[in-house]
Amino acid sequence: MPFILDSPGQTSLRRGRRSLPGCAYFITFTTTSRRRLFANWEPAAQMSRFLADAESWPNAKLLAWVLMPDHFHGLLCLGARDLAASVGPAKGATAFRFNRWRGETGPVWARGFHDRAVRGEDALRDAARYLVANPMRAGLVERVGDYPFWNACWLSDESPL
Repeated sequence: MPFILDSPGQTSLRRGRRSLPGCAYFITFTTTSRRRLFANWEPAAQMSRFLADAESWPNAKLLAWVLMPDHFHGLLCLGARDLAASVGPAKGATAFRFNRWRGETGPVWARGFHDRAVRGEDALRDAARYLVANPMRAGLVERVGDYPFWNACWLSDESPL
């Protein structure tokens, strides 16, 4: 079954957001005003470094991610804290480091985020495939491997969960 980002359950999860420790979630957050902050190599490479740093996600494990010119998709497994307590600090930490790098101030990420619970190995695999193929669907590259600003834990020897 293909991974569908906007499923009927997504709205109800956001309305009464309840997240479970140890569960996987597909998250999306955008830049402020959908600015294309990461359309050029150097800013995208810097933000990718910040996003990939485990210290940016102290309450979750980032399983897979892709940084697009104006948004971020991540597949993460929650630790002991809830989803908002995991995503909020990650957005804050990466924005702080990015602003320090570029010598500017002000918001990087828009408020809030979208999420979808991912249940089961098949759904996890489908979500990861959907995520890393996003640059192809957006017409940025012809093959997944041509886009440099993504990663997945399955590319290393470590277990995803």
